[in-house]
Amino acid sequence: MHPRPRTSFGSLIAASLALTSLLHANDWTNWRGPLQNGVSLEHYTKAGKLADTPAWTTDIRSRGTPVVVDGKVILWGYKGETTDLIELLTCLDAKTGKQLWQHEIPDYLSDSIYNRYSIGAPTVDPETKRIYLVSNAGVFVCFELDGKKVFEMPLMEDFGRMTFPNARVGSPVIEGDLVIIHFIFSNWGADGPAADRAYGFDKKTGELVWWTLPGVSPPVDSSFSTPVLETRDGKRVAYFTTGCGHIVCVNARSGKPYWKMPICKNGANPSVVLHKGNLIAIHGDENVDNSEKGRMICIKLPEKLAAPVPPVLEATTLEPSIEVWRNPIGATSSSPVLVGDVIYQLTDGAELYAINANTGADMWKKKLSNANLHSSPLYVDGLLYCPMMEGKLVIVKPGETDAEIVQEIKLDGDCLGAPSVCDGTLYVTTTKHLYAFPIPNEGIKVDAAPVAEIPAAGKAVALQIVPAETVIMTGGKQAFRIRSIDANGFIVSDNVQGVKWESFIPPTAKVKATMDAKFNDAGELEVAADAKASAGAFKATAPDGLFGTIRGRGLRNLPLVENFDGYDLKEDQPTEGVKFAYPPLPWIGARFKFDVREVNGQKVFAKTFDRLLFQRGTVFIAPSNLSNYTMQADVMTDGSARSKSDIGLINQRYLICLRGNAGKLEVSSNLERLKQEAVFKVTANTWYTLKTRVDVAADGSGLVLAKVWDKAQPEPAAWTIEVKVPRAHKNGSPGIFGFTPLNQKRVYLDNLSVTQNN
Repeated sequence: MHPRPRTSFGSLIAASLALTSLLHANDWTNWRGPLQNGVSLEHYTKAGKLADTPAWTTDIRSRGTPVVVDGKVILWGYKGETTDLIELLTCLDAKTGKQLWQHEIPDYLSDSIYNRYSIGAPTVDPETKRIYLVSNAGVFVCFELDGKKVFEMPLMEDFGRMTFPNARVGSPVIEGDLVIIHFIFSNWGADGPAADRAYGFDKKTGELVWWTLPGVSPPVDSSFSTPVLETRDGKRVAYFTTGCGHIVCVNARSGKPYWKMPICKNGANPSVVLHKGNLIAIHGDENVDNSEKGRMICIKLPEKLAAPVPPVLEATTLEPSIEVWRNPIGATSSSPVLVGDVIYQLTDGAELYAINANTGADMWKKKLSNANLHSSPLYVDGLLYCPMMEGKLVIVKPGETDAEIVQEIKLDGDCLGAPSVCDGTLYVTTTKHLYAFPIPNEGIKVDAAPVAEIPAAGKAVALQIVPAETVIMTGGKQAFRIRSIDANGFIVSDNVQGVKWESFIPPTAKVKATMDAKFNDAGELEVAADAKASAGAFKATAPDGLFGTIRGRGLRNLPLVENFDGYDLKEDQPTEGVKFAYPPLPWIGARFKFDVREVNGQKVFAKTFDRLLFQRGTVFIAPSNLSNYTMQADVMTDGSARSKSDIGLINQRYLICLRGNAGKLEVSSNLERLKQEAVFKVTANTWYTLKTRVDVAADGSGLVLAKVWDKAQPEPAAWTIEVKVPRAHKNGSPGIFGFTPLNQKRVYLDNLSVTQNN
């Protein structure tokens, strides 16, 4: 490593302030770097070419970007190939590559295929030095820089975060005391319909502070666009593109949605960049106003921001007149890099474009390779570092009218992640290794990192209650922190006392329900030991009239029994001419995927045909910390000898599924990590009983047991299938799975039970 030259300042105080800025300016704490646009603040004296061989490598596979802080490299990657594949969060010494610590994060119940893992990056909070990451399966983790776990949250089971075969994840962002993520979520109640939602969590405790739906529902695909933050109209705001094909703007402190703008007919993935009061975005799918694919667009950002006023919930749609310019190039998932007034953009065809950020005019383009996916360029001290999917690093010197390829380095594996740089060392990942290439130089100068303008709080207008959503088991209770915020989302008081609580039913709620719980004198929400399973909202009103709301689920401890007989079928299904009831309100991911209806004189849980997007549906019915339980249910598929559907149970993160057309009982988690099956001929329109349990041994191995039999027959003594797993999932939510290919043959479930094993 090369030492930095000393800098002279006019006063000791100025020197101290500047040094503090320099020490943090070149840490690469997030995917897009300190300027949120892929540009480094480092400059080198007499910089030379990279050596063809790195200073060090490590055999961790990745499709993402390493982050660097305090001399440590934090990498999200994976190891293994098939059944042995597991995701890794690894901390390495930046100088030597020595592993300091590593945590394994198993995949489960995800739709990821072709080993598409670690498409994204961890994020480090500059204040606390804590590391945040969301895994492929949606496990949201926080670690101290020394590797100690702070919290772990399974977003799939707790909030209905969905997975997709493309496995694009992206990165969290830090805003003040919050860590913000956005994915496709299918939660419960009004948030049951799948949508690209953003969630803001307390970065120290992991408690939910706010959530928002800034775009539209349903989405078309996932999105891994990382939010970009700024201060506008006295507010801290976040901009990102969504799985519903929109650019959106939300308040980063309160979650209030301000505006949305449709740009394509599929999910949009690249992150945006900000330039002189404008926002520039790109996508690679069909445009909303013509049949052409791909566009880069520049829009004028509104100077004034206003959130919708209830009962209106949807953000304002911006008018097309705000468009400043458009360029017909496209990119599926590579984000633009902004340097001054020039945008550098990699296309799917591996063409590097230079575009005038003021006019949108092409300045030049350069063919670098045959194809590019996900990776974005990194700009450092006059050079662009461009990883190519074929496995090479192309270093480009951009000019005003053309670009020069100054170096190409062959790498082992495919390159799909953006590089990062810190203290004169370039880090780049492939599907085989992480490489560290020192940039030869005789000194490093670091520009001061920008400091966010944080407006002072104004007059309090509302209460913000943390956690904003809770789950309480029977016999349990939850305490809350109550604070007041101003109209822009900034905290005015962090300890509001004397509030009065009352049940609250939102006027837009389709299910008018309340939570079977009460607040005690200490302000804690209690669920009695004999309370029924329920969900609902509560409103807190302060002595000065300010109010806020929370919502929660009260869930019963095991055993759980549900036969659906108590549901009133009073809703109309217009396309089918049947009466139905909405699914149990506290269940995660059930709305618009399942309903309760009558079949042959009995009320059952049925897969819906509302939307083809939900032909595959997963529902979680109890908390994610449960373990060592047995599930049983009666199941049936419509159809014929040639066409049937699939129905299954989820036990401790394993799917035990009766595959109708295949005629098999299958045990899986992610299908490429674990899939074993036993022959079982399924007859359409026949009720079967499905039973399963997971036994975990002291050494961490496990045995997944399942049996299925004709409901009209006695239970067999033997298990239909027994699957040994070397590393068992130790806990997980009980759940229900249904797959109705092309929504042609419905599946049903009845007499569900979950009981604790002895």
